[in-house]
Amino acid sequence: MRQVDPARLAAFEVLTAVRVDQGYTNLLLPAALARHRLSGRDAAFATELAAGAIRRRGTYDAVLAACIDRPLRRVEAKVLDALRLGVHQLLAMRVPAHAAIDTTVTLVKAKVNQGAAGFCNAVLRKVAAQDLDAWVAQVAGGDLAVAHSHPAWVVAELGRALGERSAELPDLLAADNVAPRVTLVARPGRAERAELRGAPTAFSPFGVVLDSGDPAALPAVAEGRAGVQDEGSQLVALALSDAPVSGRDERWLDLCAGPGGKAALLAALAAERGASLTGVEVHQHRARLVARAVGPGLGGVVRADATRAPFADGCADRVLLDAPCTGLGALRRRPEARWRRTPADLAALVTLQGALLTEAVRVLRPGGALLYATCSPVLAETADVVTAALRDHPGLALDDARALLSAVPDADGPLPGTVQLWPHRHGTDAMFLALLRRE
Repeated sequence: MRQVDPARLAAFEVLTAVRVDQGYTNLLLPAALARHRLSGRDAAFATELAAGAIRRRGTYDAVLAACIDRPLRRVEAKVLDALRLGVHQLLAMRVPAHAAIDTTVTLVKAKVNQGAAGFCNAVLRKVAAQDLDAWVAQVAGGDLAVAHSHPAWVVAELGRALGERSAELPDLLAADNVAPRVTLVARPGRAERAELRGAPTAFSPFGVVLDSGDPAALPAVAEGRAGVQDEGSQLVALALSDAPVSGRDERWLDLCAGPGGKAALLAALAAERGASLTGVEVHQHRARLVARAVGPGLGGVVRADATRAPFADGCADRVLLDAPCTGLGALRRRPEARWRRTPADLAALVTLQGALLTEAVRVLRPGGALLYATCSPVLAETADVVTAALRDHPGLALDDARALLSAVPDADGPLPGTVQLWPHRHGTDAMFLALLRRE
């Protein structure tokens, strides 16, 4: 039996773990690459193959359904995983058709059986008869959900979030299917942006877009003085740190601090002003990640449920609530999220967001600044949560976060003064920001 290509085997193992163990692609890939000793171009190939096959699953399943004479639910799950890998190579990667088919058949022989391999060979030959554009024209019929591989309910929510600019929806969905470039942040007082290799980010004064290579190979990243962080997340930390406050400015809180990227940047900014950041995280493993990411300058990590934060009323000068959300603003980097989230998840998360925001208001002192952020543009998680908080908490006011990020064009949020970033406009995750104050 021919040997299975290690890069394709690594990608297959990632798809299996995402499906069986509900794993996360970005967390599974490093271990798979290390297990198969992949680096350089081979690692990049395996990464694109796994993430791309998951990201474009909706479109590829429609193509496969047109090439198979029985419902996909009757195809063995392992075979379907391999077929999706084969389709991605045929329709979206620069892999010759014969190589894509042959390596997929070899993989199925090794991981399933000879009969399944023959089935895959026949199906992939049918797929190879047309390119991606031709297949989309055939199977989508103008359906954006199929054409851009998003669940229909997600497409509807994103369209509502765009509001009067819903004509941009195809561009937004297309941007969700483009793998994001690696963005780094130099933590102020600990590293200089010049130490990092790449082009400066457009809006954050601390970021660069890595031009090539492994970020962990850079000394500043290896030493924890810099890290990998999307520019949108950097802007969240910068907006809170730049918000004016009256009176003292010593105690900062990050109420949902895990895994620690925003906390690390906030702690560095706080330290430059003689302030201290305390992180709150309910999960033990994520609390450890916060402590590891932040390093020196962190006032402490409190393991607690942030809906019942162990802090006195009005104790904090600045509060970040980067609330748990559907993550529909980060589909570029979390490809499995679109298939895993449901409308029921949205309802439960909105309830949690409201409870967290109530507690954030309680610990914020009058004259301090509270930034509510989500990695989702969905209106139920953004404008609706903030509007409910303003209604339920007399003395709470919406301030102008937009003025803090005035250099970012075309980023008006759904409420006056709020900010909404977009992958198709700004090249960032779709972060939402609302600045709140207790009068």
